[in-house]
Amino acid sequence: MPRRYDPERRQRIIDAAIRVVGEKGLAGLSHRSAAAEADVPLGSTTYHFKTLDELMVAALRQANEGFAKVVAARGGLADPRTDLAAELAALLGEWLAGDRTGVELEYELYLAALRRPALRPVAAEWADGLAALLASRTDAMTARALVALMDGICLQVLLTDSPYDEEYVREVLARVIPPGAARPDVIPPGPARPDA
Repeated sequence: MPRRYDPERRQRIIDAAIRVVGEKGLAGLSHRSAAAEADVPLGSTTYHFKTLDELMVAALRQANEGFAKVVAARGGLADPRTDLAAELAALLGEWLAGDRTGVELEYELYLAALRRPALRPVAAEWADGLAALLASRTDAMTARALVALMDGICLQVLLTDSPYDEEYVREVLARVIPPGAARPDVIPPGPARPDA
């Protein structure tokens, strides 16, 4: 019997891997469990993902898109008039208020990089991308500090199952941002006009 071309099979396997991790944790993910969840032959998973690390990289890369979608949908980080601390606190609140299982899954895959070196570059993409975006609003060191602080806040909320306090987070983030940087009431002057 000839093989049918199935252009969506790779994506279905990634989606299935994410569901398996969401239901059973990272320890429950294998080529076999992903194939069963995707309802594809085991050979399909090993064809598309030679190793379990390759499958985890694809799943983590897709999971990383969750926060990026929230950032893109709001669009406030690109506007220099937006209060940076308030916008970041609101972004975290929106992300954490969404599909909590999805956020937990993102962190489970993210933290798997501690033991799986193949995941580290993908895990770093989220932090590096957000830091680059924030560096357009403040200096690079402050941008990295903000990302680290946001990461820590998210982990605390997830691990303690405590409610997210947006006002507290806004205040804490504001303390990291240097005075006058990225505030809506402090717009740096433009270059002097030669005819002025």
